[in-house]
Amino acid sequence: MRPTHTHPVLALATLTLLLAGCGTQGGGDAGGSGTVSPSPTKHSQGCGTAPAELGTADAGRTYCLATGGQLRLSLDGTAARPWTPVKADGNGLEATNSGIVLQPGDASAAFRAVSAGTVHLTSSRPLCATEPHRVSCKGLQEWTVTVRVTKP
Repeated sequence: MRPTHTHPVLALATLTLLLAGCGTQGGGDAGGSGTVSPSPTKHSQGCGTAPAELGTADAGRTYCLATGGQLRLSLDGTAARPWTPVKADGNGLEATNSGIVLQPGDASAAFRAVSAGTVHLTSSRPLCATEPHRVSCKGLQEWTVTVRVTKP
C-alpha cells in the first residue's frame, strides 16, 4: 500500500483561504437562522423591551422586539473591508442616534420599536481587501437580520 500524505503547500493554501474568508458566500462571520428574543424572557413568553445589542455574528437571525424596545447594532469592519451603512426596510422601527463610529470601516445603527411590523436590516462589505496593485475579488459578505416588532 502506498502511504497517503497531504501536500504541505496545498494544506497551507486551503487554510489561508479558509481564514481569509474568500470563496464563501452570504451569511456573516457566524450565526444561525434561529429566532431569538433580545430580552431575558423566552420567545414563547413574548417579546421583550430590554435593549438588544447585535453584531456581525447575528447575521441571518430573526429577533422579536416589543414596541418601546430598543435595538443597537455594531458591525466591526476595517478600512480595507468597510461595512456599508445599515439599511432598514419595512415598518416597526424608527432610527435613533447611534453615536459616533470611531473605527474606519465600522457600521453602527440604533432603532426604537414604534409599531407592530417586520423590518429587514442589511449591510454588506467586500469579501477581500482592496489594495492597489494586488489581486482582489468582487465578492460581498452580506449581513441581514429580521426584526419582528409586536405590541406588548
